[in-house]
Amino acid sequence: MSYGLSNPNQAAQAPVCPRHPERISYVTCQRCYRPACPECQVAAAVGTQCVDCVREANKQLPSTRTVFGGKASDGRPIVTYVLIAINVVVFGLQMLIPSFTNHLVYAGLYTSGYFEPEPWRMATSMFAHSTSFIGHIAFNMYALYICGRVLEPMLGRLRFLALYLVSGLGGSVAVLLITDPRVPVLGASGAVFGLFAAMFVLLRSRGVQTMQIVVLIVINLVIGFIFPGIAWEAHVGGLILGAAMAAVFAYSPRANRQALMQWAGTALLVMLLVALTLYGAVNVRVG
Repeated sequence: MSYGLSNPNQAAQAPVCPRHPERISYVTCQRCYRPACPECQVAAAVGTQCVDCVREANKQLPSTRTVFGGKASDGRPIVTYVLIAINVVVFGLQMLIPSFTNHLVYAGLYTSGYFEPEPWRMATSMFAHSTSFIGHIAFNMYALYICGRVLEPMLGRLRFLALYLVSGLGGSVAVLLITDPRVPVLGASGAVFGLFAAMFVLLRSRGVQTMQIVVLIVINLVIGFIFPGIAWEAHVGGLILGAAMAAVFAYSPRANRQALMQWAGTALLVMLLVALTLYGAVNVRVG
């Protein structure tokens, strides 16, 4: 990048910063040897560099990737915190405005002939929880926090978010295909079970012992079948989709096209869920 001088005679006078021609500077960049004012100076390992050279050098640095192809972060599970915050805010709105729940919950009836189809509820329902049992949101958010601290740095933020959302959608699709369409369903359990399954698949792919995760999954699945009022269908659906997503991330060829293969696999899973949703809606209407 070249900079003009504001005064043709400046070349013979005191050196000025190219970015700020009104500022005299006797400090030069160690890379391009142009003057740099204090605002444009960046301390380097040896000497000083200008902001333009530092920016250009950063562009040429290869981005650090996780073992599963995601962009490495500083380790803080930001997406996990955001998801927890969204769930908590929605729960607060449900407590303050009871009718708010009616705009979020999902069951097969919302894509069937019983009521006007509102398929977006298949996604919004995973952010709503029962207001009559505080343990519902407490367990889901605790599980999300525990799994997110491990999975998000491992996958990268974007892949972790995709895993969570697709798993939650898988739980809603399972509800549509299996359960009574007149029973409303809500909660993040489908997405959480997807995280359980993903942790098993990803850690197993790295040769890590996973027996504790298996025990955790089995116990929670059994609880869903024993106690009434729990949508075990969403648990099973989330478990299947979470495992499928994790398999796509873990076993895509580690080459230049790893990311392409992973996102193509994710797109295929989403398309499958859409197809199953259409099938389930038509099947309910016909039945």
